[in-house]
Amino acid sequence: MTRCAQALVQLLEGYGVETVFGIPGVHTVELYRGLHGSRLKHISPRHEQGAGFMADGYARASGKPGVCFIISGPGMTNILTAMGQAYADSVPMLVISTCNRREHLRLGHGHLHELPDQRAMVAGVCAFSHTVQHPDQLPEVLARAFAVFGCMRPRPVHIEIPLDVLEMSAANLDVRPRALPVAPVPAAVAIEAAVTLINNAQRPLILAGGGARRASEALTLLAERLQAPVALTTNARGLLPPEHPLLLDGVQSSAHGRELFAEADVVLAIGTELGETDYDFFGLGPLAFTAPLIRLDIDPMQVLGAQPATVGLLGDAEQGMRALLAQLPQRQADQTWASVRVTQVNALEHAGWNPKQCRLQEVLDTVRDALPQPLIVGDSTQPVYQGALGYRAPAPNSWFNAGTGYGTLGYALPAAIGAKLALPLRPVVALVGDGGLQFSSAELIAAKEAGAGVILLLWNNSSYAEIRDYMNAKAVPLLGVDILTPDFAALAQSCHVPHHRVSNLHHLRERLGQLGSTQTPVMLELDAAAFLAE
Repeated sequence: MTRCAQALVQLLEGYGVETVFGIPGVHTVELYRGLHGSRLKHISPRHEQGAGFMADGYARASGKPGVCFIISGPGMTNILTAMGQAYADSVPMLVISTCNRREHLRLGHGHLHELPDQRAMVAGVCAFSHTVQHPDQLPEVLARAFAVFGCMRPRPVHIEIPLDVLEMSAANLDVRPRALPVAPVPAAVAIEAAVTLINNAQRPLILAGGGARRASEALTLLAERLQAPVALTTNARGLLPPEHPLLLDGVQSSAHGRELFAEADVVLAIGTELGETDYDFFGLGPLAFTAPLIRLDIDPMQVLGAQPATVGLLGDAEQGMRALLAQLPQRQADQTWASVRVTQVNALEHAGWNPKQCRLQEVLDTVRDALPQPLIVGDSTQPVYQGALGYRAPAPNSWFNAGTGYGTLGYALPAAIGAKLALPLRPVVALVGDGGLQFSSAELIAAKEAGAGVILLLWNNSSYAEIRDYMNAKAVPLLGVDILTPDFAALAQSCHVPHHRVSNLHHLRERLGQLGSTQTPVMLELDAAAFLAE
């Protein structure tokens, strides 16, 4: 008999899912019956939060949804943080969980893993949460999930299946994937209004975010057609080549960046929330545009967001930019303004860095240049914060982290594992501090088990240093930030992973040059004090 759980796996295969992250439990054994003999590869993290972060990294690197199988109750509470990070960064993640039998739901009789209302708990970190009441609902609910991932703002989706439904017959279920709608193209009348604003401008500016991360070519063509400076958020790094003359460094939160924004006579914001952690990291206050603002976004709530648009383009970022390109002539913009001001503003940005920031930037640039097209996955740690200002990624989707937006700790290692599983031939670096690593260090052995050759770059300053610096700046007595750290060499050894201590840029460059094609995880422990004193 084909059971509901087996039909679910067949449907996932039909939608192109190749990898599932999860920890088997009493309440998910039927899902694992379905996995047996399927084409899906199963990866076992050591914590459900790690499963979610792995799915997040897998999705960002591959462009496909990351999929998790999670037990009810504690499994769902464990994965909520990872879902929150994916929700904040618009990452497609499908979380399939169990829940108690239908006749036991919400009665509070003390059944295993029982929660008063699991869907209500999850609702704030997903596009939608649905309880499957019968196998016949599976095809429609899964189609809705993949429609969210493909033609709406991609965010986690949660589908829970009661234990009794998992065991029900699905022998007559049609498990062929449904035809999905495509992402919308902005309306022609809105495109015409935007083109009119742009044609009347001499100093256009482009602000691009993660919503454009699959549209590198269109963004580059549009910037060159308009001769517009381009500022990229963390999730958009690499959309322009690092040497491109129109590329601004991370100046959105700097005074000199704000001055450039004020000089623009039209601003085109593409796939960006214009949020605090990308545009007001230093507390200068919200952006205040005096020029007309054109917002291109697949989410109508962003088009109508805190920065109201003069013209709103609702639709897919790439299709919207190509629609603009089709109507915009190769015009004679003020090219001197663009080229000169980009150079000036970037120089001002670099000149404002203190010696510590300069050294952190050198570390990041060394990692980028010592490896072939590396993908760097960052935690909330000092080098990553510097990267928000100065890192120029070598390619799209090769720099993402938890240092902005939701801002969780413990993200980098499991997310890098997911990214490496998605792109096994590319070097993937997990850049994490000693504090953040202790949130998810158990996933190091999961990387070894999965054959995910992640380069774990550990920035060890034996503290929550960024918070310590913030407390000092606010004259708050230091408490809880200078932490005892493990013997990381012993930790690596216990996980069957090589460990190397690195104390300067030369040794870092040399080690990385030897590891570009590694197929096994390795830990490089950077002595932060030695690097900063070098």
